[in-house]
Amino acid sequence: MAKSIDFSVIAPAAHLEDFAVRDPARVHHVAAQRVLSDDSYRGFFARESERGAEIIVDNGLFDLGRALPVPDLVAAATAVAAREIVLPDVMRDGEATLKASEQAAREIQELAGDAFRLCAVLHAADDEEWLRTYDAFVTGGWVGAIAFPASRRPDPARQLCRTRWAATAHLEEHGMVDDRIVYRLLGLGRTGHLELVEQREHEWISSVDGAAPVILGAMGIALLPDGPYEKPSTPRIEALGPISPDRFGLIRQNIAVVDAAAGSTDTPAKERR
Repeated sequence: MAKSIDFSVIAPAAHLEDFAVRDPARVHHVAAQRVLSDDSYRGFFARESERGAEIIVDNGLFDLGRALPVPDLVAAATAVAAREIVLPDVMRDGEATLKASEQAAREIQELAGDAFRLCAVLHAADDEEWLRTYDAFVTGGWVGAIAFPASRRPDPARQLCRTRWAATAHLEEHGMVDDRIVYRLLGLGRTGHLELVEQREHEWISSVDGAAPVILGAMGIALLPDGPYEKPSTPRIEALGPISPDRFGLIRQNIAVVDAAAGSTDTPAKERR
């Protein structure tokens, strides 16, 4: 089995200390809009950066339905000493994603030079567009990281643009992995932590983020190490509200299940209550 994939736990701002702290500090996917609007959230990740964590500032699309303007992304990244900014992307549209990402990359470099690694998200409407967009990212010279969105629905045809594990396998089998680029997984998909066991076969995948262990644990649902993974309709992490301390143990157990699937050897957050 390959090396581990770093797992970034997504938790409500009120519970970052309870669930998101790692020893040693590793990687955090951080919501730019929360950095700009929430002092405690911003302070937590600034401290994590000081501890040596790699901070990746996301562009806001998943939560807001739109990416934040470049000046806001740069301001958020600067506030938490981030190493990487996720460029604006457009769901299932490779051409629009490429255009938005290129424009944002130019603006970021004008504002901040080479202070941040730039991460492009690989979207596409079909496999031809997926391959074309991937090639543009790799050869363009301005992308330092590429992120693959989670696969949310079954895809019997195993399209590269719809099935993430098929996409990563294709890159490896065809010698298309570029060792100058950092590769990331965005979110846990329809098979949850079970996908990570397969993805660990690719030594070049660096990280994955996810809120499912926290949200499901708060709802009283345990993740099973060997599956099946069944996720009911869940609230967004920012809408979760206060979590009862009675659920902390289950949440930490769920995080440990994801860590095991990812091959992580990190020490999770210590119980504080």
